[in-house]
Amino acid sequence: MNKEFLNVIIADNDENTLIFFKNIFKELKISIKVQCFSNGKDMMEYLNNNDAVVPEIVFIKYTIPGKEAMECIDEIKANSKFSNLVTAVYDEEISENEIEETFVKGNNIFMRKPADFGALKKMLTEIITINWQYYTSGLNKDNFILKV
Repeated sequence: MNKEFLNVIIADNDENTLIFFKNIFKELKISIKVQCFSNGKDMMEYLNNNDAVVPEIVFIKYTIPGKEAMECIDEIKANSKFSNLVTAVYDEEISENEIEETFVKGNNIFMRKPADFGALKKMLTEIITINWQYYTSGLNKDNFILKV
């Protein structure tokens, strides 16, 4: 696949988190086009629009208002239009059982969001780099699972 950039969506109701993610993505060697949504409902309305650009990866805060992350995952995994879409759920505080449930529902990545900017940058860089490798080498995303 010859692709020069990744399309990424971030769904989070915290404006500071959206700014952190966007700033980190700007610094990466991989070009990234970012779209942000402050709730799950608006994100899913966008994705379900026929004109929507389906991103390669979606970062969803676990406790996002409007439509929780798990509802979004259910909807994404039920639609073949999103078969190549990688989902990354994150939150600061979440139980191991809830993390496991995200994977059972088909989520690809879980990230425990650190409070430290440097640690967040390291995690996001790792996730984007691995995701980029999957896309550029045509690896099967069905078995792509990562917990950071």
